[in-house]
Amino acid sequence: MADLLAPQRRLLRTTFTGQADGLPGWVQALADGDDAGYFSPGSAAWAVHGSTASTVAGIRALLMQTLHPGAMAGVYDHSRFRHDPLGRLAGTIRWIFTVTYGSTTAARDASDWVLDLHRKVSGSYVDAGGRQRPYSANDPELLGWVHLAFTDSFLRTHQAWGGRIPGGPDAYVREWSTAGRLMQVPDPPTSEAQLRRQLDSHYDAGTLTHSPQVAEAVRFIRDPPLHPRLKIGYRMLFAGAVSTIEPKYRRLLGLKPAALGPVPLPASAAAGAALAGMRLVLGRVGPSEQAARRRLERVLRRSAAE
Repeated sequence: MADLLAPQRRLLRTTFTGQADGLPGWVQALADGDDAGYFSPGSAAWAVHGSTASTVAGIRALLMQTLHPGAMAGVYDHSRFRHDPLGRLAGTIRWIFTVTYGSTTAARDASDWVLDLHRKVSGSYVDAGGRQRPYSANDPELLGWVHLAFTDSFLRTHQAWGGRIPGGPDAYVREWSTAGRLMQVPDPPTSEAQLRRQLDSHYDAGTLTHSPQVAEAVRFIRDPPLHPRLKIGYRMLFAGAVSTIEPKYRRLLGLKPAALGPVPLPASAAAGAALAGMRLVLGRVGPSEQAARRRLERVLRRSAAE
């Protein structure tokens, strides 16, 4: 079975990390460091980010992020998403997994690296009211919106396909607020209710909007330049991501639930089947978690010997 799955495994690893064989250096480095990191086995963050449902979360988060015109302008004007979408995906995965599984030093360094990249991202955008506004990727409002989109997306998709969260949804939101603080997000939510209120405050204030740039980004996210063998599975994951987005946000994105004419399609079940296939190919415990466990074992041995 392993030999039969090897080509698909290489293909998925290339898509997620940019490297078909072996482990990227940053994954191997998660075994380094002198402490347990911000999160540990049994944490909500490990459960949510270690689930294959996080693949759908990434799609959903990208869709949600586009709705803030400032965040959309930064992506549209400065991101390499059109020319190197897999490279951008690999960079995002690297940050999430380093904060989740790395030592505290590694997590801080990874976040500082992203913030430093953001300092080069600035410009202007037209807000939902038609006014021209300046932006910087490190503006607190934009950092906050991106954090909300990520947190909500990882939580919702895990609730749909990932199983139990240790401590429940509040534990995940509270734990991942650490990542928000590392990224200089002001007042990141620490409960599911706060997450919902902060998301809705952007909608209720009329901050979020549809635009030609949003439409272009949605078209790209719907049909990125993936290897043909991944296309069908990706369409299932995309439809699953859309199914978890609240109707008011779907309308702003110009998206509708998957349907065949008037008949709704079972997007959730189809996405679940695609995720099950991914688990079969990649295994249930990813290399980032394995590297983190090696570091934890070393730290515990050292502590026991002191």
